[in-house]
Amino acid sequence: MRTYIVFDLEWNQSPEGKANSIQRMPFEIIEIGAVKMNSDFQIISRFHRLITPQVYTELHYVISEVTHMDIEKLKSEGAPFAEVIRDFIQWCGTDYWFCTWGSMDLMELQRNMEFYGVEIPFERPLYYYDVQKLYGIAEKDGKEKVSLDHAVEELGIEQSRPFHQALDDAWYTGLVLKHIDADIWQPYISMDYYWVPAAKEEQVTLRFPTYFKFVSRTFDTKEDALADKDVSHVVCPLCRRMLRKKLRWFSLNQKQYFSLGVCPVHGYVRGKIRMKKAENGKFYVVKTMKVTDETGAKGVFQKKEEQRKKRHERSDLKKVKRMITPPASGIRRQSL
Repeated sequence: MRTYIVFDLEWNQSPEGKANSIQRMPFEIIEIGAVKMNSDFQIISRFHRLITPQVYTELHYVISEVTHMDIEKLKSEGAPFAEVIRDFIQWCGTDYWFCTWGSMDLMELQRNMEFYGVEIPFERPLYYYDVQKLYGIAEKDGKEKVSLDHAVEELGIEQSRPFHQALDDAWYTGLVLKHIDADIWQPYISMDYYWVPAAKEEQVTLRFPTYFKFVSRTFDTKEDALADKDVSHVVCPLCRRMLRKKLRWFSLNQKQYFSLGVCPVHGYVRGKIRMKKAENGKFYVVKTMKVTDETGAKGVFQKKEEQRKKRHERSDLKKVKRMITPPASGIRRQSL
């Protein structure tokens, strides 16, 4: 029977700041805590281990303040990362869903595994449940992201444990999952982006009750990605019909792109592209298509108008710069 592995990580980073971080591993895991829940969301097992740091052997002051962790305790009670993670994977079993609060833990877990040469045994693509997102869908407007402690407080869950310690945060995350309606959240699976498709046949489409999400293969440049038809097509998420574009794809910041289509059956369809960078430095796209109403369509038109104004402002600024920049003297040295 499939179980739910709800886990949380605490990690350290360079005490000297981002500039002195190791690019391949900006965050080094120092603690892992997890609870295993059955199909009735009852906690049936726990896992907790400390990890001896090998890369950042001093605690960043923020990490120390938040986690109340002691470097000497990590050195004396911790174990090497590879040993701990192999024990954790064995404890997880063979048939489970990962569950985390937010989207970072699985990414950093795999990054640490690769750094230490530990085989990553997870399925590709790796699907999991982001409990922070699920709480937002079940209890909020689907957009708001709240902290774990606020969710615990809002649900009236007894706060018998401290926060910002791995096992305790995993425990609370499991209780939040148990408290929200499973019929609402179970369709909303997430995909981890540490691995992304490298070829067309590996591209992923996730379909949800009111929208779909498409994860493209990797491209050398943003321009290549946007030129690809799988990326640029606007499709109705309900009837899967190819749509006429009311507004072609446009961007305000080169990271997010928007479009608006019209379905003859379901009305306006809002498109959003998030341009992302893969671990290998290439670009990939996460495209979301969602049916929207007049208010949502108006919001896309407003973004388009904002883009137009910014473009005109940049154009005017260039004109002003040309007017105030003195021309080159044009004096050439005469040969003797």
